[in-house]
Amino acid sequence: MTRQIVVGVDGSAAARAAVDWAVLDAGRRGLDLELVHVCEQRSHSEGVEYCAGALEATADRARGLADVKVTADLRPGNVVEELIAESATADSLVLGSRGLGGFKGMLLGSVSNAVAGHATGPVVVIRGPHPVEHRRIVVGYDGSEHARAAMEYAIEQARSRRAELYVVTAWQVPAFSPYAVGYSILIEEIVQAEPRRARELVEPWRDANPDLVMTDEQPCDHPVTALARAAKAADLVVVGSRGLGGFASALLGSVSHAVLHHATCPVAVVRPAKE
Repeated sequence: MTRQIVVGVDGSAAARAAVDWAVLDAGRRGLDLELVHVCEQRSHSEGVEYCAGALEATADRARGLADVKVTADLRPGNVVEELIAESATADSLVLGSRGLGGFKGMLLGSVSNAVAGHATGPVVVIRGPHPVEHRRIVVGYDGSEHARAAMEYAIEQARSRRAELYVVTAWQVPAFSPYAVGYSILIEEIVQAEPRRARELVEPWRDANPDLVMTDEQPCDHPVTALARAAKAADLVVVGSRGLGGFASALLGSVSHAVLHHATCPVAVVRPAKE
């Protein structure tokens, strides 16, 4: 069975941007596309008619953008629950950053936030049209299981786009008491060791993917700050749903959550398949 990308649509401008992104991604990676519109006003005939019309118009537009098989599915129910269920069998789930019900000042809507935290596979959140192509995929990597899943998705994206893969492994100096004896020597050792350790994390991936242009940086900075900065010259930022510093019970870590809010380009949040 051909893998497919699922896009949540609702007639909003953000959803249209999500469809545009997903059509191109499906074309590059040889995937089908399924558009899902969850009509939560099923009891009102005018609500169903609006949903059906918006979905059909979106499907026609998607078919005109690329030679991709497009299916459209209109269904009742709760939009978050339906999209999370779709993620179980989808290659990836693509959403606009906020839909028709979102406040204009919000960068991330409640639906995209909830789905990113609970979906089974990769969730890509699109903030809006991005006419400038940088030919660079950024991935945050810390060696955790979630980061490895993110790296695998980022590699597939970079390969399909023939783009550079830019790996960011940020690290921070631990806080020390100013009264601690010899702490300056310890800090110096950390400053020398951490970048080296970060580079060593990336080397196996570079060796296993010689066809890719893979560059990396090890900034002494907060991961969110480093990734948001890198996002300014990226076509996509990929992060694991949580990293080494996350609580085991957390569905969406603080870094992935903050990157969703602050990155200016599309963001993919990836969870290991077995979860």
